[in-house]
Amino acid sequence: MVDHLAARPSKGTVRLSVVHTRAYKRWLKTQPKITQNWLKGQRVSGKAGELATIPDRTGALTRAVLVYGDISPWTFAAAAAKLPAARYQLVGELTPQQASDAALGWALATRRFDRYKTSSRRYPSLVWPEQADRAHIERVYRATVLGRDLITTPAEDMGPAELVEAGVQLAQQCGGKTKVIVGDKLLDKGFPAVHAVGRAASRAPRLLDLTWGDANAPKLTLVGKGVCFDSGGLDLKSAAGMKLMKKDMGGAATVLALASLVMESELPVRLRVLVPAVENAVAGNALRPGDVIDTRKGLTVEIGNTDAEGRLILSDALTEAASESPDQLIDFATLTGAARVALGTELPALFSTDDAFAQAVLDGGLQTSDPLWRMPLHQPYRRHLDSTIADMNNIANIGQGGAITAALFLKEFVGNDVAWSHVDTMAYYTSSRAGRPAGGEVFGIRAFFEALRQRYAADSEQA
Repeated sequence: MVDHLAARPSKGTVRLSVVHTRAYKRWLKTQPKITQNWLKGQRVSGKAGELATIPDRTGALTRAVLVYGDISPWTFAAAAAKLPAARYQLVGELTPQQASDAALGWALATRRFDRYKTSSRRYPSLVWPEQADRAHIERVYRATVLGRDLITTPAEDMGPAELVEAGVQLAQQCGGKTKVIVGDKLLDKGFPAVHAVGRAASRAPRLLDLTWGDANAPKLTLVGKGVCFDSGGLDLKSAAGMKLMKKDMGGAATVLALASLVMESELPVRLRVLVPAVENAVAGNALRPGDVIDTRKGLTVEIGNTDAEGRLILSDALTEAASESPDQLIDFATLTGAARVALGTELPALFSTDDAFAQAVLDGGLQTSDPLWRMPLHQPYRRHLDSTIADMNNIANIGQGGAITAALFLKEFVGNDVAWSHVDTMAYYTSSRAGRPAGGEVFGIRAFFEALRQRYAADSEQA
């Protein structure tokens, strides 16, 4: 079920006419004179984004009109945020994609994170548009809400154990299997970098390993950075820098949201999800600048900065992921401020060794209003990660190109023989817009799912 989306009209349902800006004047001429006069009185001129309600002769709300230019989920989210509480039904010619966008945007605009603060506000509801792919939109909605809520929840209630438990519950709901490695057992099982980052916290580090699907199907592996709170470690962040660090597990939340879509849609893949979950804390046994640590791959890493911890826990998880030579390996991580400087907070940086798949993701992002921007894996910059006493350093020796050098660090643990995509994401809206409230966001899941659906549906048909 999706809140504020109704199966059918009811008594008093308001017709919401959806009219393209180029067709508005022509449409207006077909309306009753009283409607024409009312809309002119409301100064509706046919500009994209204009919204007006139309009462009957008694003053009761019976109609509304939305003028649009380009339809996206946010077109309808904006309308849902402004309309008075009532049940609405779309009137107008919409493609299946547009109808689905309408349903998703409406659902996201009328949903709030209410774990700590309730609201008495009444929201408008929408009758499911006839052309909408209802089952898919319900799955996208559930996945989005899952990821958003995980990220928005404060670290006190979303530590490594709670994050991993969310993955365990998801697997149980979808018929998957999980293994969890906790605390010092990470050393026994060969995940020393995950342990090194998380050992100083009072809440033990852990690794979630989720599997689902036919073992003989193409292998799809997802890896998500799960730093549940990042103090910076001994290289302590400022108060301002720590303010949003509950979101540093946004990569893991995004991966769980995407995994939800893959499993609920029953894509013909063998899915594996790896989430290293830690808290980067300060204590007597905390990782120090200048230390050299081991990794699962056998490479040694000098710690140039303890605040570059996400790439360390990902190094172990990516090594394990790549060991199976999956058909596609994808990781999401709130990895660098440099990516935000380059692209802003709402456009994730995409790095990939698979040109065809990367283009499919970019195309999927445009199709689903979930854009990403591809960045280069510029190999000559690898020299900036050199260390004089270890195989590499966890930070570059220059201040520029930080998103690229971080991606190149991760690439060392993937190797050259696996199709790999890396997303450096903000995972958070810092201000609110309709359908996109301030708080956690799973940027990229619609784009990636569209690319995965096209890839594996095609593979399945050929088989």
